[in-house]
Amino acid sequence: MTVLSDDLRARIVAEFPKYPNKRAVTLPALHLVHDELRHVSTGAIEEIAELLELHPSEVHDTMTFYQFFRTEENPLGKHRVWVCRSISCGLRGGEELLAHMCEKLHVTPGGTTEDGKITLEFAECLGVCDGAPCVLVDEDCVHNVTHEMADKLISELKA
Repeated sequence: MTVLSDDLRARIVAEFPKYPNKRAVTLPALHLVHDELRHVSTGAIEEIAELLELHPSEVHDTMTFYQFFRTEENPLGKHRVWVCRSISCGLRGGEELLAHMCEKLHVTPGGTTEDGKITLEFAECLGVCDGAPCVLVDEDCVHNVTHEMADKLISELKA
């Protein structure tokens, strides 16, 4: 049974001309699969390896090097929320914000809500120190986040 759809395979192959060799497509391929499936399964690793002419362990090693990717045992929620805890965000309440969001969502950092809608994580730095504390919601960065703003954000994501 194949894990990757024909469309997903085609999108991975479309990356080949952008890179000097197939091995260099490992990270983009993992991102494409993760974005589509919300995790990267063992079967997906094997199929990526086949497309890139690599051993599955090479793809697995790349995947596990990064905190970003999830396995099928721990899939990503519909929305991914990163709370920055750099020194700038920490000084402006980032740690307290993370604790507040954990309490509101009933998860620990890295956890996904029971309904599968939100995965809450921390980032060491989101690079938006002038907007501290900041939160990355999927692809959108929210600056100067208060507990009230976090509550509203959570309500919107759960809707």
